[in-house]
Amino acid sequence: MRQIDVVLLTKNSGHLLAKCLASVHQNVPIKKLIVIDGFSTDRTLEILERFNSKYGNVSVFQMNGSRAKARTEGIRHVTTDWFMFVDSDVLLCRDWFQKARPDLGDGVGAIWGLNVDVIPNVKDKRFLKLQSLVARQCFSLRGGMHDTLILRKAVEDIIIPEQLHAYEDAFIVRWIEKQGYKALVGSDVYCLHYKPPDNWNVKNGITQAMLEFRCGLVYSHLFRYMAFYPVFFLYWCLQLPLSGFRGNSTRQC
Repeated sequence: MRQIDVVLLTKNSGHLLAKCLASVHQNVPIKKLIVIDGFSTDRTLEILERFNSKYGNVSVFQMNGSRAKARTEGIRHVTTDWFMFVDSDVLLCRDWFQKARPDLGDGVGAIWGLNVDVIPNVKDKRFLKLQSLVARQCFSLRGGMHDTLILRKAVEDIIIPEQLHAYEDAFIVRWIEKQGYKALVGSDVYCLHYKPPDNWNVKNGITQAMLEFRCGLVYSHLFRYMAFYPVFFLYWCLQLPLSGFRGNSTRQC
C-alpha cells in the first residue's frame, strides 16, 4: 500500500483547515485528496486551492445535504484499495499512517484513530486519560470517522441513509462488520479534535444535542451510547468559561 485516497468533508471549515491539511500531508501518503464541500462561504475554498497549487492532488465536489450523503459521495470517488476519512477539524498524530500499518491484519476492514477532544482550559492528565477511555468505549458502541482508514471493498456498495447527519459513522462501521470485516481502534494512532468555536455556545449546543438525540435514538437506536451524554455535557460546560454564554462566535485561524 504505497498511497491512499483521503476523503475530507468541509463546510465553512476555515478555522482549522490549513493546519488539518498540513497534518494530513505530513502523516499520510496521499494519492488524491477528495473534498466534498457544502458550498462554503468562508476561506475554505481559498485554502483548498492553495494546497492544490502546492500538491496538485485536490479534487473538490460541491453538494448540499447531510454528512451521510457527503460520505457516500466521497466513497464513490475513491480509487485506491484503502482510503481514509479525515475530519476537517482534526490534527493527526505524527506518523499516523506508519503507526496504523501493523494493525492491518487479515479480516480488518477499518482502523480508527483515537479521537481526543481538545479543551484548552483543561490540562489535567487524569481528565485526558478519562477522555481516552470514553472515546474507546464510544467507538465500540457507535464507531467514528474522525481519522479512519478503510478498506474500499468493505464499503463499495454502501448507501448511507440521508437522514443521518449524525451517526452516519455508526452506520458505516456496522456495514463493514456485516460484510465480515473487523473495525478496530488503532493501537497507537490518534487525532486531536478542535471543535469549531461556535460549537461552544448555548444556542448551537442545544441544536447539536437535539440532532444527536434524533439521529442516535430515532434512526440508529444506539440507546447505550446515550449513557455517555453526561460526559459530553461536562466537556461543554468546561469550555463555556472560555467562550462565554454567547449566541455568536467568530471563526478564526
